[in-house]
Amino acid sequence: MSAAEALRAAVAQLAAAGVPDPTRDARLLLAHAMGIAPDRVTLHLADTLTPDASARYADALARRAARHPVSHITGQRLFWGRSFRVTPDVLDPRPETETLIAEALSRPFTRVLDLGTGSGAILLTLLAERPLATGLATDLSPAALTVAQANAQALALTPRARFALSDWFASVEGRFDLIVSNPPYIAEAEMTALSPEVLHEPRMALTPGGDGLAPYRAIARDAPSRLTPGGRLMVEIGPTQGAQVAELFAGAGLQAVRILPDLDGRDRVVSAQNPE
Repeated sequence: MSAAEALRAAVAQLAAAGVPDPTRDARLLLAHAMGIAPDRVTLHLADTLTPDASARYADALARRAARHPVSHITGQRLFWGRSFRVTPDVLDPRPETETLIAEALSRPFTRVLDLGTGSGAILLTLLAERPLATGLATDLSPAALTVAQANAQALALTPRARFALSDWFASVEGRFDLIVSNPPYIAEAEMTALSPEVLHEPRMALTPGGDGLAPYRAIARDAPSRLTPGGRLMVEIGPTQGAQVAELFAGAGLQAVRILPDLDGRDRVVSAQNPE
């Protein structure tokens, strides 16, 4: 079977399974199975698939039809122009999180703390963009920290990135001029409405239970004592949580509290600053 024939059959298979964008995913998975870059697929459509590539493609398609995320199948996700290793142990880095990256990079920083790092995408992107900065990433999941450390090594950032098993600030020492976090924020009642792909991600990275605001309460309580004077705090939020998180930050004595939208116009980041 040629790659083109396999691709046509794959699109039909994924469409029948209800996958939202079957053509895109079929091409990405074909590239993965053939061991080529996704932008090279068109050049290889006339090629005959090897038995190994056919087997890899069939396995990948079966997993995608079962609604496993593409990144879990390929093991990779592009974020801010870099490739990050992704496994079922970490949250899949999402384009909307780049709103937080853009805001963090809008001003200088030298020492950054990333709470609940997951794949390490946030911390490692910030360090890659600021060669003089150093950072600490924490997570409550040992498996997630293993993924983040592998990403740091792949990006040659190990000398400037440290990792610690910690429940928010519990194992954190010192002060930072930038604290960032994309915590679990989905309310328990909202979990049943999530897409099948999201439900394949680690539950502890998705929801803290209850109203979804517990992480922000913990961050608001302890961040002021871990920020340098004038240091910045910014967190990703769900699109309905902006006012509540902003109120928590203001109530903790933080200043210049702002709610920032993502590219779709939805509230996505709350930022604040420690008093000078």
